[in-house]
Amino acid sequence: MVFSSRDFSRRRIGAAAALALAGAALAGCGGGSPADPDRGKDAKSFSLTITRNAIAGGKNTEEAEWITRTLIPKFVAAQKAKGVTAKVSFRGQGVDDEVYKTKLALDLKSRSGADIMDIDGIWVGEFAQAGYILPLSKAVGAPAAPGRAGRGSPARSSGWRRSRASGTASRPRPTAASSSSTGSCSRGRPARGWQPKSWQEIIEAGRALKKLPGVTPIQLNAGTAMGEATSMQGALPLLAGAGAEIWADGKWTGGGQALKQVLGLYAQVYGREGLGDPKLQQEAKGRDKSFEEFAAGKIGILFEGDYFWRDVLNPKTGVAKMATRDQDVGYALIPAASQGRGLRGQSFVSMSGGSVTVLNPNTKFPQQAFELLAFMNSPEMVKARTAGTPEITSRTDVNKEILANDPFLTFVSEKVLPVTSYRPGLSAYPQVSTALQEATASVVAGRSPDQAAAEYAKKLEGIAGGAAHVAPR
Repeated sequence: MVFSSRDFSRRRIGAAAALALAGAALAGCGGGSPADPDRGKDAKSFSLTITRNAIAGGKNTEEAEWITRTLIPKFVAAQKAKGVTAKVSFRGQGVDDEVYKTKLALDLKSRSGADIMDIDGIWVGEFAQAGYILPLSKAVGAPAAPGRAGRGSPARSSGWRRSRASGTASRPRPTAASSSSTGSCSRGRPARGWQPKSWQEIIEAGRALKKLPGVTPIQLNAGTAMGEATSMQGALPLLAGAGAEIWADGKWTGGGQALKQVLGLYAQVYGREGLGDPKLQQEAKGRDKSFEEFAAGKIGILFEGDYFWRDVLNPKTGVAKMATRDQDVGYALIPAASQGRGLRGQSFVSMSGGSVTVLNPNTKFPQQAFELLAFMNSPEMVKARTAGTPEITSRTDVNKEILANDPFLTFVSEKVLPVTSYRPGLSAYPQVSTALQEATASVVAGRSPDQAAAEYAKKLEGIAGGAAHVAPR
């Protein structure tokens, strides 16, 4: 959460963080088994390609510039020092996440595509089930992982994890106030350290903000137009705050009391309390518009991902630059419905997610691709990637060095990550997420929480393969 510590006449209020990428079911199946993982192992000359949804001068421009200006030249030079000629190219993308996902799936289905790719963590189940990615042990054997000692989270089975969280920022990233769940709340002139301890306190803050002309008190992502942002920055952290998670003990959480409580909060915000803007949830660019309105002081409380602070509001490079961000925006943890009633008995909650860097199982040079993957995640390269725009990384050694002078990221690292939760990496999750988004849209449109929960439960049974795979909770 973020909130303003200045007079509300300045209209600089606050925001919450919860971040994630959108996902959709893959069509088609298997890319087939790769050849010998040692193929090309001793080559003295090789070519590799990297793809990521980033492009210079556009989406995630810093990522693209890091790859082309630093990573590739450094790796090529390191190979040259060993007497090996390496050619590495970057195929940058700058498109909607679903368009990017579809392009990757089509490439992998035809056994082509880049050697190294970034995919969202929630796509792993789908891609693996389709045969598009393999565990590293099968793709390249069992090579040593350079630099692993300094990593807070090890190389995952299919690649290297970079996560985002709500209420925190990171690679891993959680939701807090960028990667997913701190929230933002303001009321009157809250002190810098203001921390809501229940959903009711957020509603009370919204009521106070409602008295201000031209200010939408609360932006809580809802509906399908917001895509995965509705799930990660809204419904899922709230579900955790109601004491449940979307997947537990081998079953999906249905339309029981926890979900009804979540939808009840949506009903308060967009229904009887009139604290949110229903139309904004239906607009194709509604999320981008919410960023702009928050930066302009027209939204008071915003639930968003950690990157919202780092990238969106960044005074220098943000897409919705906020020159007074550091002075006018505060942040806080997203509270459970009430103290001690959250998941695992927590009083504060967060959701985390992020991208995974994976190897194409069809690469002609699996050993060299793995070497590049390891090089990308070395301390030197991680520090180079975060230079000028620090963020929480998956390396504890790097975090200790780069976060020391950033109060927000330190807050995320120390306060948010310890209470964060994750989405299941299952192939059905994207469909479940869409059903959850539709349930929030139904409430925003005027249906009761009970009706929306019942509709969600019915859809969920169809997705999961029957009532036996759904828990009422």
